[in-house]
Amino acid sequence: MVYTVTFNPALDYVVRMDNFRAGETNRTGSDEVQWGGKGVNVSVVLRNLGVENVALGFLAGFTGQALEQGMRQMGIATDFIWLPEGITRINVKIKAEQETEINGTGPSIPAAALEELFAKLDRLQSGDALVLAGSIPSSLPDDVYQRILARLEGRDILTAVDATRDLLCAVLPYRPFLIKPNAAELGEIFGRTLTADAEIEECARRLQARGARNVLVSMAGDGSLLLDETGMVHRLGVPRGNVVNSVGAGDSMVAGFLAGWLESGDYSMAHRLGAAAGSATAFSDGLAKKEQVLALLDTF
Repeated sequence: MVYTVTFNPALDYVVRMDNFRAGETNRTGSDEVQWGGKGVNVSVVLRNLGVENVALGFLAGFTGQALEQGMRQMGIATDFIWLPEGITRINVKIKAEQETEINGTGPSIPAAALEELFAKLDRLQSGDALVLAGSIPSSLPDDVYQRILARLEGRDILTAVDATRDLLCAVLPYRPFLIKPNAAELGEIFGRTLTADAEIEECARRLQARGARNVLVSMAGDGSLLLDETGMVHRLGVPRGNVVNSVGAGDSMVAGFLAGWLESGDYSMAHRLGAAAGSATAFSDGLAKKEQVLALLDTF
């Protein structure tokens, strides 16, 4: 079974308009509510690709109830921990001539709730997979990812981590199965601006030497590069299409990669499915659907 953890899920209120003017009354052309948070995005795309999974994390209030109900209606199993105070955050995504985001803070997570999450993760079995994605709320200790991977060490559980800078580097000694920085995040780790494939490969190898088994680097319009644990480098461009949505493309790539690996055990196939899923989301108003992913898969 695949499990995802989202420490700070959200309801994403997506509004579309021709023009957005700060300081004035703006009226939408259309609007909708989507389920947000990086781990939640991974769960949705995995489900769209036919991979059963369980979404873990923390919810609160009426917004949390709406998020859980919506995910269950999509056929995603949930095992969230309910917090005694606050509400699950609401993020406003304004899609006009430019994309603007207003992200909520989210509820405080007490120590007892974190211990409850640890107890759930302790029940994972050999062969399961766990995705940790996104930032850590200020109410949690900044070593929480390390503590989770330390508890799972030696138990034959595939772990995927999609985080930035110190948060990502701190988990490398626990040999995560997959990490997925983008090119800018990879450069930040080493204090460099990376543009050439050789530079990206060099930095990916350095993270691999520090413990990461597979390093998948997304490069926006330049495609993606995978350095797998055998030392092979896989390089893909991007298919033709109009980018209409940047939210969730990286999460979709993680979901596609895991779905491809679990189905085939082949890194080239996993990379192709990951790239197709990321592109399908970028070309859509929402997260990638299976038919969109499979249509793009044939273009790689």
